[in-house]
Amino acid sequence: TVRMGLKSPGRTGGSETGASGVRRRLRLAIWGGYPPHPTRQPGHYAASRHLTKAGFFTMSTSGSKRAIMAALLANLGISVAKFAGFLITRSSSLLAESVHSVADSTNQALLLFGARRAGRPATKAHPFGYGRERYFWSFVVAVVLFTAGAAFAIYEGVAKLRNPHALENVQWAIGILLLGLLLESFSLRTAVREANHERGGQTWWRYVIQAKKPELPVVLLEDVGALLGLLIALSAVVLSEVTGQPRWDGVGTLVIGLLLFAIAAVLAREMQSLLIGEAVAESDQQAITKAITETTGVVQLVHLRTQHLGPDDILVGAKVTFATTLDGASIVETIDHIEQHIRLVVPSAHPIYIEPVN
Repeated sequence: TVRMGLKSPGRTGGSETGASGVRRRLRLAIWGGYPPHPTRQPGHYAASRHLTKAGFFTMSTSGSKRAIMAALLANLGISVAKFAGFLITRSSSLLAESVHSVADSTNQALLLFGARRAGRPATKAHPFGYGRERYFWSFVVAVVLFTAGAAFAIYEGVAKLRNPHALENVQWAIGILLLGLLLESFSLRTAVREANHERGGQTWWRYVIQAKKPELPVVLLEDVGALLGLLIALSAVVLSEVTGQPRWDGVGTLVIGLLLFAIAAVLAREMQSLLIGEAVAESDQQAITKAITETTGVVQLVHLRTQHLGPDDILVGAKVTFATTLDGASIVETIDHIEQHIRLVVPSAHPIYIEPVN
């Protein structure tokens, strides 16, 4: 958190009391960097923020990392099997699914890369840290899923419909697709188990579109899309064999492409919203409001602004009316109490800026 740099009697630099002096010092604190504090040495803020951020990063993403690694290992194995199946059967559905699995593997590597970069400490150029890297790389995942997955599958499906050809060694295709269903089910089970720790009483859809930590929703959508894609490919292969119409394989490939397009669109929309900057959830907003208004010495909360700087970093800014009986030193103490109360109810709230108003 960031303490407001009010000078009060007994602190280095003399005293400055009165409403105008308080406001001026607060504006310097907000726009001019972090003022000195008698109990902190130069660099203390950056170091403590790094340790706090690293601690939050480790705790909050351990479940996400397990889900990502499970999905990555499953997709690497499935992609090899699917591509081998395509070479044996010449099924366009298997080819689309093998490209889909390669895209998913790439996406999981990007999620891990983004999580690692997001853990870097704040710098002068990026004073609020790099938490949004996790949102950015999740957005890149949506782009990869669209270009490498959806676009290729749609193109291949249209080509197969225009120039159909009979499948070969269908039993191999069916066996590989069944193996893929088994491995993807394991990956989805891991993601669901980890997500259940976070979603509380939310429905799955609401959890996916409202989650502030992007990795698990991304993995969940990819795993669901992979299972549906495998079922579509299996149905297309079986129908092609039973009916003797290879165009069903092309239809299945086309449907897989449309499915991936829909998933990519949902991911892109949600990550775009997080990249622009979303406020905290309504429950956290209410908790912060209550923490401020119930602090002794606070008369009124004029307005409150919150924004996720990353999944584990929440910027809190508030204008507060204090009791007229408080002098500069008392306002400083009350601000400290407000920050403590906010951190108790929303531990990821940092930095915090409080500005007194008349």
